[in-house]
Amino acid sequence: MHDLQEELKLRWTNMFTSLADGGDVPPTQRLRTEGMMEAVAMLEFASSEQLVQAMDECYQVAFGQDIAADFGDNWQDFYPFPQIPAMGKRAPVYPSTPE
Repeated sequence: MHDLQEELKLRWTNMFTSLADGGDVPPTQRLRTEGMMEAVAMLEFASSEQLVQAMDECYQVAFGQDIAADFGDNWQDFYPFPQIPAMGKRAPVYPSTPE
């Protein structure tokens, strides 16, 4: 395995663990990781399919289920490679007026 792939696993793990713990992920962190994913695929160190599988494994460790369980079987239609589905939980919204 290439060092870049190890770095990707570390970044995915940090992102997904933060999200699973109720935290957030800065957009720059996600975007840089997506760029690294694209570079790894372009340099042919791993295919996009292999990278998505490795990312999903990191997601499963953090959330206890795969990405498809949270985003649907066709999640890659909305998040095509190299996009990472790293979204924080929605904040509760309470009406501020009785209307």
